[in-house]
Amino acid sequence: MRGVRVLREIRAAAIGATAVMLLPAAVHADDNKNKDIIDYRQHIMKTLNEQSAALGQILSTTVPGENTSAHLQTIALAASLALKAFEPKVPGGEAKPEVWANWPDFSKRMTAFAQKTAEMAKISKERGNDAALQNVVDALSCKACHDVYRAEKK
Repeated sequence: MRGVRVLREIRAAAIGATAVMLLPAAVHADDNKNKDIIDYRQHIMKTLNEQSAALGQILSTTVPGENTSAHLQTIALAASLALKAFEPKVPGGEAKPEVWANWPDFSKRMTAFAQKTAEMAKISKERGNDAALQNVVDALSCKACHDVYRAEKK
């Protein structure tokens, strides 16, 4: 009887030691997953920023506008992906905690952004770039959201 109890205690200790040794690996895996989620989200937002900057160059006539429709299409596509990129509640990057604390407002704004940019891209295809760019300031009102939900770059 005593031998069986000792074996059980040894087995329990071995299982406990194994769990303790594997715990840092599990935590590290979660950290990597969270970093990947933040990186993905930042890639989507950087795409929006870069494409908006390209449109700014076109609007200021520093570069020709023949690619306007392509930039509008790219912005619309990235905007359609942006909200999904924030759905995992993973604070970090430039996203303030308010993104998730005020999720109904944030998701409403992102959904409206995606709809406006999709409409702008559609108008560009159907009626031309000039018609699409008439509402560019309204469609790309990024600052209003950034003021509330984006942390200043360090």
